Amino acid sequence: MSQRVLVLGAGSVGVFVGGHLAAAGMEVIFVGRQRILDDIAEHGLRLTDLDGGSTEVPPDRFGLALEPDEPELADLVLVTVKSADTAAAARAVAGRLRPGTPVVSLQNGIGNASVIREILPTSIVLAGMVMFNVVYSGRGCFHRASDGDLAIQDDQVVDRFADRFRAAGLPLRRHRDLRPVQWAKLLLNLNNPINALSGRPLREELAERDYRRCLALTQSEALAVMNTARIRPAQLTPVPPELMVHLLRVPDALFRRVFGRVLAIDPLARSSMADDLALGRRTEIAWLCGEIVRLGEMVGHPTPVNRRLTELIRIAESGDTVRFTGSRLFAELTGAAAAVTD
Repeated sequence: MSQRVLVLGAGSVGVFVGGHLAAAGMEVIFVGRQRILDDIAEHGLRLTDLDGGSTEVPPDRFGLALEPDEPELADLVLVTVKSADTAAAARAVAGRLRPGTPVVSLQNGIGNASVIREILPTSIVLAGMVMFNVVYSGRGCFHRASDGDLAIQDDQVVDRFADRFRAAGLPLRRHRDLRPVQWAKLLLNLNNPINALSGRPLREELAERDYRRCLALTQSEALAVMNTARIRPAQLTPVPPELMVHLLRVPDALFRRVFGRVLAIDPLARSSMADDLALGRRTEIAWLCGEIVRLGEMVGHPTPVNRRLTELIRIAESGDTVRFTGSRLFAELTGAAAAVTD
C-alpha cells in the first residue's frame, strides 16, 4: 500500500528528500512557499547528486499546498521548515493528525523535536538530521552537493517507513540517542555563518586557511562549552572533533592533500544561511551559534567568538551585505575573544 507523506517545508532539503520518496512510489504532498511550489508544478523535479545520480519526477507524481491539506490522512510527517518556523508548522497540523502518526524533524539545531512534541503530544515525534547539503538552482533542479546520509532517533515506529526510504536511496541511519549526532552536526554547521559572510562558494571558502582558522576558533569555543556541560559530540568526520579543530589550521596544500574529500563539494554550493541572506530572509543563526551562546550562559562559560558571529549575521540580515575576507573575519573573531580575556 502507498504511504502518504506530508512534507512541511518545501525548501531544498524537503523537496530533495520528498522528491526521492515520490519517485519510489510514496504519495508525497509538499507544503511550502508559492515561489518554489510554482516552479516545481511547472517543471517537475530533477534530483541530482555529487556521485552522478539523476532522478526525474514529473509534476503529477506529487501534491502541492500552501497550507496542510487533510493532514489526518498522513502516514508520516516530515518537518523541514527553518527552525524559526517550527512551532507554526506544528500548530498548522495540531489536533488534525491521527494519534500515533510519526512526525520527524529533519532540521538544523538541537531542540526542534522538543518544540514539536509539546504542540503535538499525541504524535510520535522523532529527531532527525540531514547530513548533506542540497543546492536549489531553479526550474525544479535540486542537487545533493556533499556526502552524507539521513540520521534518525531510533524507535519501533521507524520500521513502518524505513524500507521505503531505503528503496528511495535514502537509507536511515538509526541512533538510540541522536543528541551526540545533533551536537556534532551543529559543530559542522558553525561554518554556515562563516560561509555566508565570505560571500564565496563553500569549496572556495573551506580551501582558504584564514576561513578555516575562523571555523577552528568557533568550534574550539563550542567544544569547550560542551565539555563544561558534559556533552560529548559524535564523530562525523574522519578524525574526532577535537583533532579536527587543529587540522583546520594547517596550510592549504596540506589540508587539500589530507582532507580532499572535505572539498569534494559542488563548485557552486553555498550554505543555507548564505541563501537566506541572498533572499533577504532571517537566518538560523539563533539555532547555530546562538545555541552555543545559550549553553555558555547556562554553564558560565564565555562565548565571545560565537556571540560576535551572531552579531555579524544580524547586521547582514539588516541589509548590510559587506563581504569579509578570511583575514578580516579572523581579526574580528580573535579581537572579540581577546576583549573577553583582557
